[in-house]
Parts: sequence; C-alpha cells; structure tokens
Amino acid sequence: MTGERVVRLMAATDTLFDGAAALFDEYRQHYGANPAPEAVAAWLTELVLSGRGRVYAAGRVSAGGRTERALGICSTAVVPAALTLRTVWLVRDLYVAPSARRQGVARALLTHVAEEARAAGAHRLSLQTETANIQAISLYARNGFDELSDVAVMDRLL
Repeated sequence: MTGERVVRLMAATDTLFDGAAALFDEYRQHYGANPAPEAVAAWLTELVLSGRGRVYAAGRVSAGGRTERALGICSTAVVPAALTLRTVWLVRDLYVAPSARRQGVARALLTHVAEEARAAGAHRLSLQTETANIQAISLYARNGFDELSDVAVMDRLL
C-alpha cells in the first residue's frame, strides 16, 4: 500500500471519519442492510467517543500530505483475558472499498491493528468470518491468522 496511511479514528472531526462512515454503510449494505448514512455516522461517533471500540481507517494521501479519501475500515473490540491477565483484541469488521481491493489496504489495516494490540500488551488478536468467505480466510491466513478447529463460536440474539 503506497501513498496510504492507517489511522485510529478518535473524533467525528478526524479527516477520514466521514469516509469511514460511508464505508461502514457500504459494508452493511454488502451484507443486506438498508442504507442508513445518518444512523451509521451516529453509531460510529458513539463507538469512537465512548471507547467501547477502536476504529481504524486506511486512506490515500495526496502529494501535499492531505488525506484524500477512505479506502478501508477496521473495527476492533478490546476484551479482558483473565487467564493471562491481559487483553484479547477482536477484529469485528474489516472492509475495503471494491476499487481499492488487492492493493494491500486490508493487510495494512491488519498490520496496524496487530502492532497497536502488541504495543498495548494484548495476549492475542482474533477474528471470525463466515466459513464460505474463502477470500477472507485466505487473506487472514496470509496475514498470520490460524484457523482454530477446537473452538465453538456460539451466538445468542438479544
């Protein structure tokens, strides 16, 4: 990924915030949700400001050093890991704009998140994806993630 940078969003005034919100809305639509740009922006603002999650955006930088547009987004949750008395970081969402795919954007986001997790003393970086999402599984494997066969992922809708 040349000419791009990855940043953690800290406020709705961040340069990449609006572009990241648009990508989150696009990501949701990719999985069948209706467009909701205002609701997504409000949700993203609350997530970033509350500290309940960390959101990262990759953006292209112009010759003058200003960011032109968001190319990809990644959200994470930091959760306690009592057995190690550390934390585990969970990648919850990863999405790259279709026009920016296969250019290293996802790799840059995953690398940046892993570096921040390591620096923060996290025990592990985990993620989950659908078993049918072969491209994502391949991407994650190329970036150092191992598939766990002895873990049951369970869910309960509330």
